[in-house]
Amino acid sequence: MMRILLLGGTTEASRLAMALAEADLEAVFSYAGRTARPIAQPLPLRVGGFGGAEGLAGYLQSEGITHVIDATHPFAAQMSANAVYACDLAGVDLCALERPAWQAQAGDDWRHVDSLAEAAAALPDAGARVFLAIGKQNLAAFAGKPENHYLLRLVDPPEAALPLPDTSVEIARGPFDAAGDRALMQAHGITHVVSKNAGGSGAAAKVEAARDLGLPVIMIARPEVPQRRVLATVAEVMSWLRGGAHHEVAPAAERGV
Repeated sequence: MMRILLLGGTTEASRLAMALAEADLEAVFSYAGRTARPIAQPLPLRVGGFGGAEGLAGYLQSEGITHVIDATHPFAAQMSANAVYACDLAGVDLCALERPAWQAQAGDDWRHVDSLAEAAAALPDAGARVFLAIGKQNLAAFAGKPENHYLLRLVDPPEAALPLPDTSVEIARGPFDAAGDRALMQAHGITHVVSKNAGGSGAAAKVEAARDLGLPVIMIARPEVPQRRVLATVAEVMSWLRGGAHHEVAPAAERGV
């Protein structure tokens, strides 16, 4: 009998959860637990970590999981790596539902970097007003440039003091639109945007708004993960589950990492 573990946290994961529920497939939706108010899902929920790759492998075996779908954020590299190794250990089929990376378009002013440290180094030492659109987990990487002002957009209010002394915080949950993000950037006098190359449409508004305003975007490339089967749409994943997909495992370079 098929039993599916869906590693979620993205818009695509929520869409896939609905498709699995509508198809009456037995599945569990897993949240990492970093958001205080996760979006409700039409599947049974599991919240929290697994204890690394070996812990995940043990969960897969004890729960009789036959298929794992990694629909985590493209920057959740450790979780994705753990999924690859755990599925190998447990002999469970795995695919990733991964949105294509954004590509620069005419009018974009992108500064490509490979890490958070490089993104921080690419900012002016002082006087910049930065839309730091990277979530709340990695703010400390920018603490070395405290004389810039940082605009943060978070799903949940901060529970502790932020490592950046000069900040504005907007509490909001996406998806967002370009007009709203353009108005937000203008209201805060933004001069630079720092963004992870998350891809997809739900988070693209800030990139589109920066293009409209002629602002530079420091674009952080996706981290590499081990080779795995990568599918781009919910329909492809459902076809794979039905045994109708014959996709090769995609090397990292071919996924636009």
